[in-house]
Amino acid sequence: MSASKKNSGGNKSHHSSESNSGLSTPKSGSKTPRSASKSRITFARVANKIKMGKKVEKSLKGEKNQSAISQDEEDPNKTPEPYNCTGNFQADFTELCRRNSMAAIPPVIHRARPPTQAAPESSKPEKGKDKGKSAVPEPEPEPEVDPEGENAEPPPKTYVVKDKFEYFKPCVQVEMENYDKPETVTEIYIRGWKIDDIMMNTLKQCWSVMEKLHTINLWNVGLNGETLSIMASTLPSIVNLRTLILDGNVVTEENWHELITDESPVQNLSLRHCGMTDKGAKSIGEALGTVKRTNTKLVTLNLAGNQISDQGAIDIANGLRMNRTLMSLSLASNQIGDKGAIKLGEVLSRFPLSHEEVVERRKQKSSMGSPDRNKSPPPSRRADSKDRPGSVRSSSQHDKSDKSKQKQSAKTKKDAGKGGKEAPKEEEKHDKSKGKKDDKAAAKKASLVADTKNAAKGKSKGKDKGKPSQAEPEDMGDSSFINPLTDEADFIDGQLWVPGNRLLINLNLSRNQINEQGMAAILKAMQYQTTLALGSKSGGTGLMRICVFKNKISSEHDIVRKINDIMLPKDPFYKPPPQTPEAESTS
Repeated sequence: MSASKKNSGGNKSHHSSESNSGLSTPKSGSKTPRSASKSRITFARVANKIKMGKKVEKSLKGEKNQSAISQDEEDPNKTPEPYNCTGNFQADFTELCRRNSMAAIPPVIHRARPPTQAAPESSKPEKGKDKGKSAVPEPEPEPEVDPEGENAEPPPKTYVVKDKFEYFKPCVQVEMENYDKPETVTEIYIRGWKIDDIMMNTLKQCWSVMEKLHTINLWNVGLNGETLSIMASTLPSIVNLRTLILDGNVVTEENWHELITDESPVQNLSLRHCGMTDKGAKSIGEALGTVKRTNTKLVTLNLAGNQISDQGAIDIANGLRMNRTLMSLSLASNQIGDKGAIKLGEVLSRFPLSHEEVVERRKQKSSMGSPDRNKSPPPSRRADSKDRPGSVRSSSQHDKSDKSKQKQSAKTKKDAGKGGKEAPKEEEKHDKSKGKKDDKAAAKKASLVADTKNAAKGKSKGKDKGKPSQAEPEDMGDSSFINPLTDEADFIDGQLWVPGNRLLINLNLSRNQINEQGMAAILKAMQYQTTLALGSKSGGTGLMRICVFKNKISSEHDIVRKINDIMLPKDPFYKPPPQTPEAESTS
């Protein structure tokens, strides 16, 4: 029993040892579950660390890029790319304002117009389709009812109601030739908000590429000397500009003359209620005309509602002495008295030339009489001899030409002795052919002169009828302008008197301080223009309309009545009253 027990115990121990040995010494190539789980955990941790490292690198790169972008944006030395305007005013203006970092960008809107009533549709039936059918009347729309039950008023048809805050917001109003094409802006209106240097430079960039723009109206926009100079510098680039209205802008520098330089294309200028004094009037008078140069573009000038006195009117009158382009001048609601009116009347009738004007007149007369006098001799004559003066060379050349003529005459005599009367016939033929050539050359010259005179009337008709001609402002004035200094003059009391300005056809002197003396000078000028027929080269019809009411002199005064009687038939808007049958029978 003990041996068996021992054997069984030995077998148990043997089995247990075998089992233990099997657990402790596993087979090659196999892993325990614990080691596999541990390896999986370590692998996941390493993978997470790698992923986190990549994310950190990406985030660092993104921060670096953002910091670089912010540094580029904050770098003041780096200049942005310049913007090239396209001619689309709305797009160009908005983009330039955005680039200038403006807090509020004024919108570009169409100029308000009175609402138009729709034409009533005809209730007649159409021919063919609805010939036999009777027109069915449409039911009348039911009137709108308020919440309280009363009939509401229909919306107005003659005006549009807007919110008051919306109405006073800054905006830029435009007119277009075709509202479907934004590049066809023709007129620009800015009213009642200040334009500073930045805004004026923005508008300058936009205006310079607008081909259709012909009117600019800036009312009460707070211009100063600097903004006015910026605007004046861009006017020559606006080729088709014709009308410039700057009413209500008080500029203390009064540099208004910069708007009407030789390069400016402005034809109609309005400077009403700009606080202009005699200082500004003097600069405008010098820009209108001097002995050396005159303005040949400006046609109408409105200076009403300013502070121009007698001295300013005298300066403007001095500008009208040589100017033969301005046709309309308004000096209403100023402070002009008798002295200014007398000077204006003198310029309109006839005036004596000053010493400087007489000298300039002689220069122009001499250049017109002998155009080849100031020309230098041809190089062949100067190269004949360096030692002999020009008089000796010319005399030797005359001797040579005389000898050659004598030889030719001797030959012709010999030929005449041989051939009888054949030589004179050949000479006659030569003279006739020469005369025909001269006539043709003269006809060509006359046609060229006629073409240059008619250049201002319109060069392109037919094909280019609708296209704006860019050379139009340059052709105005120069071809048809005649300097008044070259006109006929009368020598009276040791002075040369020339006819006055007869190109000015409209003059407004109402609401000033003119009394009897100044009004008498104006009456004398009107009588001179109507009665005296001077053969003036400058031509012109003289004044056709003049306004002198509300001055110091009464409107019932004899002088004022005589002026009205003279000017009334000349007024193009005057319509004579219809004659009654009784008046016709008596006449």
